[in-house]
Amino acid sequence: MKEIKLNVKDIPSGYALCFNSDCAEKDKCLHYQAKLLKAENCYKGQAVYPVAWQGGKCRCYNEKKLVQKAWGFSQLYRNIPSYMRAEARRSVSSLFGSGNGQYYRAHHGEIMISPKRQEEIMEVLAKYGSIEGIKFDHYVSVWDFD
Repeated sequence: MKEIKLNVKDIPSGYALCFNSDCAEKDKCLHYQAKLLKAENCYKGQAVYPVAWQGGKCRCYNEKKLVQKAWGFSQLYRNIPSYMRAEARRSVSSLFGSGNGQYYRAHHGEIMISPKRQEEIMEVLAKYGSIEGIKFDHYVSVWDFD
C-alpha cells in the first residue's frame, strides 16, 4: 500500500495547532504535526493551550491516522424491498439533519462520510433489509481530523 504523507493542504482551515514540544505524544498527534507544517506561515489561529495537558494526558490529543471516508449512495438501497426504499431513504437522510441538503452533498461527494457515520447508516439500513454486499460508491483514505 502506498504511504500517504501529511501535507499542509490536508490540514483543515481553523484546525488547532499545538506548540507543546515537550509532549510525549507529539510525534503521533495531528495537532502537533499540523503545527510543524503550518506554523512557519501562520500568525494567528486556533491553538491547543498548555492546560490541555493534565494528569499525564492531553485532552486534545488526536492520533495521526488515516481513515476510510466514503460518499455516494446509488447502491445502498438495492437489498431493500422497493416498497420500503422511500422510508429507508428518509431514515438515512435524517442522520444528516433536517432537510436534504447534507444528504445530497454526501451522495454527490461534496462532503465525505466519516467511518462512524458509515456505521450509523448501515445500522439504519439493516432495519429494512440485508446489508450484505452493500457499500458506498466511493472510498478514499484521508487523515482523521475529526
